[in-house]
Amino acid sequence: MILTALSSRSSKALLWLASCLFLGMLPALAADAAKPPEATLRYHFRPIFTFRASFIGASPEHRVRRAWERIDSLPSDRMTQAIEQTPFIVGTTRGIGLHIGEFVLFNVVEGDLDPEEKASLEEVAQRAASVLSAALHAAAEQRRPIVLVTGIGLSVLATMIALTLFWLIRRATALMVHHLEEVIAAERNVGRLGWARHWWLLVQRIAQLVMGFLWLTVAYLWLTYVLARFPLTEALGERLTDFLFGVLYMIGTGLIEAMPALSTALIILFLTKAFNDALGNFFRAAKEGRVQVPGLHPETVTATHRIVSILVWGLGFAIAYPFIPMSDSDAFKGLSVMFGFMLTLGSAGIVNQLMSGLVLVYSRALSVGDFVDIGQNVGVVSEVGALSTKVINMRNEEVTIPNAVLVGNPIKNYSRLAGARGTLVSTKVTIGYDTPWRQVHAMLIAAAEQTPGLRVTPKPFVFQRSLGDWYVEYELFAYMDQPLERVPVLSALHANIQDQFNTYGVQIMSPHFVVQPSNNVVVPREQWYAAPAEPDVPPPPSP
Repeated sequence: MILTALSSRSSKALLWLASCLFLGMLPALAADAAKPPEATLRYHFRPIFTFRASFIGASPEHRVRRAWERIDSLPSDRMTQAIEQTPFIVGTTRGIGLHIGEFVLFNVVEGDLDPEEKASLEEVAQRAASVLSAALHAAAEQRRPIVLVTGIGLSVLATMIALTLFWLIRRATALMVHHLEEVIAAERNVGRLGWARHWWLLVQRIAQLVMGFLWLTVAYLWLTYVLARFPLTEALGERLTDFLFGVLYMIGTGLIEAMPALSTALIILFLTKAFNDALGNFFRAAKEGRVQVPGLHPETVTATHRIVSILVWGLGFAIAYPFIPMSDSDAFKGLSVMFGFMLTLGSAGIVNQLMSGLVLVYSRALSVGDFVDIGQNVGVVSEVGALSTKVINMRNEEVTIPNAVLVGNPIKNYSRLAGARGTLVSTKVTIGYDTPWRQVHAMLIAAAEQTPGLRVTPKPFVFQRSLGDWYVEYELFAYMDQPLERVPVLSALHANIQDQFNTYGVQIMSPHFVVQPSNNVVVPREQWYAAPAEPDVPPPPSP
């Protein structure tokens, strides 16, 4: 019970303390809520004074409206007179009234002072009087005919100069683009510039950007000059001039301050390029065979060089990135997030193709110039890219095969083991058992030697692939130098085979027996070396 009583007393004490604090804060909260918004008095583009407090029941906005009406209704002969300052006290509020003779302009009270400025009431009133006096003198000057005529004349002259500059800029841009067009066309005609159309589009866009920038510069300078020629808009012209010089000063100061960091970044990138060039010389020597590195084959040198170059440049940019000006700004961070998001969404298929390309390169399954058979595509490899491989088939058609498809299919490479012998081609024929095999070998080899496109050296050869029930299967092998000519060469070879077999009266059609012949289907001994076979091996002894 004692603990309960103590706890109850503590809770009441805490509630009482919180209530006191809340009640004490109510006046401050009420004061902040009741404080009217400040308003600035402007006269002919010039900020005169900022009212922050209500005075005699008038809010700052109402005080601005009344002050502007009084200033605007001033007679012309009073605008150039000195502004007088009269201190006053209303209740507990001190203030200074600004007036020209009997014409009251506005009052400055203590509530209008900026608490952060730490300036006295007299200083603020004197400053407001000076600014208002300058604005009134400008308004009075604007009403003089000579000032108006002079301003209009100078503005017309500036407009003519601006239009002339516009024409000169456009003319110079057209001449420059025409000259570059002739240069690009000449380079394209001699075959040294394969991207002429894209270069021309780039030149056009750059010329348009440069011309637009120069036009905007001339228009800005013209507007600034014209506004400064009239007293009423002189303040606006000065503001535009200050903005222009402020921007130039900011850019110049930023460049000067960024020079050490930018120099460091350039040095890092220069060292990265030097190191990458040294690696390029090393890989070039490895590709030419002047340097032997275990595990580095001539077929994989190019791919390895590219991967190492990407890693080197990536490391160099990562080190130099913090030294790039504005690299820690929110804009750079936003771009990094955006590019990361794009890569995350669209890199799944690309990464799959890239990894498949690396598998093809480092497995050395094929290379440029190899004669391959990939599924239903037979031809010569013309390009092995990071994402796809291009094959030119026998119909002179370029077939593009994604690397992921290549990895998932068997690849027959007819050129990899050919070496200096050339690409091996073959054709099959089935002949009955009543024809001497030596004669068949000799006829097939003779037909191959008579076929254009097949090499005589190494010499063609024949294998007996199988001994069937009714015939023997022979396969002729020969070498050729032009794999893309496989179809016409095989056609000529088949024609020569028919001529050879017709010449020596050998039937190519394979027999199929329904009834066993009365005599055994064999070759008599005296016909074993029938022409064009040569008796290089003596016949076996008769049983």
